[in-house]
Amino acid sequence: MTSTTTLKGDRFDRQLFESVLKRRFFFTEAFEIYRLSPNFKGDNRGLFDYGPPGCALQANIVDTWRKHFVLEENMLEVDCTVITPETVLQTSGHVDKFADWMCKDPIKGDYLRADHLVENVLQARLARGTRGLVKDSPKLDQTTIDKYNDILAKIDSYDGDGLTDLIQRHDIRNPENNNLVLPPVPFNLMFRSTIGPSAAAPVYLRPETAQGQFLNFKKLLDYNQGAMPFASASIGKSYRNEISPRTGLLRVREFVLAEIEHYVDPKKKQHPRFGEVSTLELPLLDRDTQLSGQTTPRTVSIADAVAAKTIDNETLGYFLGRIFLFLLRLGADRSKIRFRQHLANEIAHYATDCWDAELLTSYGWIECVGCADRSAYDLTVHSAYTGTPLVVKGTLTEPITVEKWEGVLDKKRLGPLFKKDFKTIESALYALDQLALEQLAAKLEETGSVTLKTPPLSDHSTSVQLSNELLSISKITRLQTTHEYTPNVIEPSFGIGRILYCLLEHVYWNRPDDPARAVLSLPSPLAPTKVLIAPLSTHPPLLHLAQQLSARLRRLGIANVIDASSASIGKRYARNDELGTLLGVTVDFESLRDGSVTLRERDGMVQVRGTEEEVVRVIRGLLVEGGEGERGGETWEGVVRRLGVFGSKE
Repeated sequence: MTSTTTLKGDRFDRQLFESVLKRRFFFTEAFEIYRLSPNFKGDNRGLFDYGPPGCALQANIVDTWRKHFVLEENMLEVDCTVITPETVLQTSGHVDKFADWMCKDPIKGDYLRADHLVENVLQARLARGTRGLVKDSPKLDQTTIDKYNDILAKIDSYDGDGLTDLIQRHDIRNPENNNLVLPPVPFNLMFRSTIGPSAAAPVYLRPETAQGQFLNFKKLLDYNQGAMPFASASIGKSYRNEISPRTGLLRVREFVLAEIEHYVDPKKKQHPRFGEVSTLELPLLDRDTQLSGQTTPRTVSIADAVAAKTIDNETLGYFLGRIFLFLLRLGADRSKIRFRQHLANEIAHYATDCWDAELLTSYGWIECVGCADRSAYDLTVHSAYTGTPLVVKGTLTEPITVEKWEGVLDKKRLGPLFKKDFKTIESALYALDQLALEQLAAKLEETGSVTLKTPPLSDHSTSVQLSNELLSISKITRLQTTHEYTPNVIEPSFGIGRILYCLLEHVYWNRPDDPARAVLSLPSPLAPTKVLIAPLSTHPPLLHLAQQLSARLRRLGIANVIDASSASIGKRYARNDELGTLLGVTVDFESLRDGSVTLRERDGMVQVRGTEEEVVRVIRGLLVEGGEGERGGETWEGVVRRLGVFGSKE
């Protein structure tokens, strides 16, 4: 386990931390009462339910994401269906390539993800230090330690053959029972189903929200009045059939993704707002650093990284900067953020560059945001299959003379011959690039006919034979005032559940005088409940004052809760510190006499006292956002100076 510390620098105890989250019902294992039943035969691993504070925290993260990206960048938000036809995901490559490498324990029947197996075993050997895998084995020598660290630094770059070699060469076994494992095989991560009673139409639950955005590109472009560049965005559930989900909320089978697809001219990847982030310094773990066996990132300004082509282009650099600012806005620890670049044999075949924003946790570095330049791959393959041009027509600043191949169909003959399939054939011809047209022209001249690949026609065929009487292809010269291109796509993809968990680790700490008293120092926009209202007793007049104050805060849009339980005020405060509640208001008998109440701040436990009017004004100034996401101009330090400290800390 990677050693991490709490927000206050103390040793991080994951078992204690997760017990707080479960006790306060941030989350729980799905179908838990069934899992505890001796008759339960299902598998609920990787499936979780969020409780009230977890739901509120997730909603607040999504709300912050929407403000930081969708509203700030004028993105076009869509909500697409989860159920996806198999053909769509075959075209995108997911059916063939969306897989992880899986090992099987032949004795116990356990399934293990191969790269995680290697990683866990080698980390355990390094952590034990004086012993190898077998008890009382000799101390690891420095050469072996260096070799293990080098493998761990490059673990994401190994394919199936590479993982097989590592498992055999280093005697990697199932860590739960020391059994040997079978060689890795690919396992597709998508959930498959069918539509309709006939079960003849296979579908998948989407593994990402991206494909729905790509398929709506033409409509989005029209909605945006044809203006480029622009971005679409989507937030919703996605599904992946993880091989061995054993790390709580970090590796689950159902999760919320928030994804952006920024469409840009491939020849103009500058960003108009690049100057806003260019001087930001990011911790970059680039390819060269990883291949040298190092795991410590370099701190480089975005401008310098783009100039050196470490980051491929301005638009990609701009979004890396915006991602960094977003994570800081959520309250992530700056020292526990890094950006890791995908290695050459790890990056998707269609991507030109890809970076993962990783957060350090007790589980190690966790990928929470991926940011890739996907080139024009997705729009190109969907266009080619459907025959629908997913292109942009832009105006040239100066007309140019161009030579280009152009195919022309004889509509009078083809129309009656192919009837309703004619449009499909025509679209397939128009979707061909210049190289394909040139090759068809040569074939047509040589043989007098060509085979044109098409989307499925009414007779289910996927090609059509065309003679030179029906099709002509020639090179023409014309004055061009517009140019047509398929946009490249820059895609930031956010795993909301992973961000939620990592963030909770980053803001967690314990009171120094009582390690059992946990605190979650969530920023005010993220806190599930902003204000605790605690009447000193259940005396009806006190409850009435508390209810009036609660209603007043609700009208201001401030989430609050009344705790009128019999527990002491200190215990009620402690309970809400574990929930991340920022402020606490105590209504006591003095409140009945002069209308004053006590206001307590979560982290420092300092209290002030003022009239209800003063305290509401303070709460509003601390919590209510202005038009640009700013607080109301109040700071807790200013409040303490103005109203004075009341009493002493608990």
